[in-house]
Amino acid sequence: MTIKYSVIIPAYQAENEIGDCVRALNKQSVPREEYEIIVVNDGSIDATAEVAREAGADQVITIPNSGPAAARNKGAEIAQGELLLFTDADCEPVPDWIDQMSKPFLEDETVAGAKGVYLSRQGELIARFTQLEYEDKYIRMARQEQIDFIDTYSAAYRRDIYLTNGGFDALFTTASVEDQEFSFRLARKGYRLVFQPDAKVYHQHNRTLRHYWRRKFGIGYWKFLLLRWHPERTVKDSHTPQTLKLQIVLLGLAGLLLMAGIWWTPAWLLAVVSLTAFYATAASFLVHIAQKDPGVLPAAPFFLVERSLALGMGLVVGFLHFSREASPRQAPINGLNRLLKRTMDIVIGLLGLIISLPLLAILALAIKLDSPGPVFFVQERAGENGRPFKIYKLRTMVKDAEEQLPDLVDLESLSSPAFKIPDDPRITRVGRFLRHTSMDELPQLLNVLKGDMSIVGPRPEEMRVVQLYNDWHRQRLAVKPGVTGPMQVNGRGDLDLDERIKLELDYIHNYSVWKDIQILIKTVGVVFSGKGAY
Repeated sequence: MTIKYSVIIPAYQAENEIGDCVRALNKQSVPREEYEIIVVNDGSIDATAEVAREAGADQVITIPNSGPAAARNKGAEIAQGELLLFTDADCEPVPDWIDQMSKPFLEDETVAGAKGVYLSRQGELIARFTQLEYEDKYIRMARQEQIDFIDTYSAAYRRDIYLTNGGFDALFTTASVEDQEFSFRLARKGYRLVFQPDAKVYHQHNRTLRHYWRRKFGIGYWKFLLLRWHPERTVKDSHTPQTLKLQIVLLGLAGLLLMAGIWWTPAWLLAVVSLTAFYATAASFLVHIAQKDPGVLPAAPFFLVERSLALGMGLVVGFLHFSREASPRQAPINGLNRLLKRTMDIVIGLLGLIISLPLLAILALAIKLDSPGPVFFVQERAGENGRPFKIYKLRTMVKDAEEQLPDLVDLESLSSPAFKIPDDPRITRVGRFLRHTSMDELPQLLNVLKGDMSIVGPRPEEMRVVQLYNDWHRQRLAVKPGVTGPMQVNGRGDLDLDERIKLELDYIHNYSVWKDIQILIKTVGVVFSGKGAY
């Protein structure tokens, strides 16, 4: 039988763990002939390789110690399965793990990656606290149709997408955030990543406070570099609670205030207020602990402090180290430019909407008098990272235009996933004027104020078209789409898809606020000319 699934396990000094992991994988519910077990011995000097072979791994390869990211990439290079499944040497997948891990991919061909969950049998307080941390995050992730955060203890990716995107970044030489970075990279391109809570593995969490501290400090340390590459995740990701970020800030503030109290007595009171706020933000998590494992509750306040302190100190040390070095990866738009761009969006969007309200009223009347149907056209489009949002436009076509499209264009037979119809018979008389002047785009100022769009950026595409994109096309999804953009001032509808993408990627990779201002100025002239407006 053809191998469908390749399970890859990086292992370093894992002679006491790898055997249980491989034996658990050999007891999976799917036929053994359908999957292979690849153990990548990451330069261990103990008996890791021998134990893995004796436990029944199909392949055990040894590489110089390079870290789990490099080990996983090596395993992916030799894997035969179309689906790559990852777990860790200290994990024991449950018997239906492969079946559950592969299910989202079999049910939806657009799924590129999936994330499973931890289970634990441990009795140590810090290990139980760690398990409760993860379970609290799983509750959040279960509410989301699409995620951006996949940990490799229970994960799967389509092999072709994994290899095309270079796999995990081997710069992360210790087990830290390399799995987060890769999933953020895929999410930036709009790949569909999903949470699969039924794909479970038992794990050995840290048993001592010292090991817990080291792990959290390491995560914080490498997290600074990750956020430098992905500044948009500083604000939000699908895994990290917003309250955790606030707790790090509040605890740091309390520490500074306690030191300041040596010279300024009121600072002691402010420190107490900050600590009170710290625990207030953790209230929902403490309730979760009380409900799920009340025995952990008395120690939880101390563990919360240790967690925030370790993460915060790791971030500070990471800042001191990585901010001095040139970064091997660059964010599409860095943190400061993102803030300036959003500020410009709000100012221009609000002023533009106020000024255009009388004009919108006149245009709405003209649309109603010209043809039957609603004034506004609402459609789902791909936003930043490919996430769907509802775009608002003035209606320029007949009311059943969407139903007529299959008679005009066969999306499956297109040479590239984009199309324009110069003499589209569905466009109304008023609609032609609106498109010629781009006035049909005015309602998108609402999208800008909502945060779905920017004033300047790549134009938002239909979801069904984005599903036909190749990996190179998907790079345009890294930023918010714009009301106007490089395409609008360089040919508009006369450009083919590849010409559009080149312009948009140049805009993304060489972004500046000044470039946005230039595009806005050029847009005025383009609107009056009407060239390329279909």
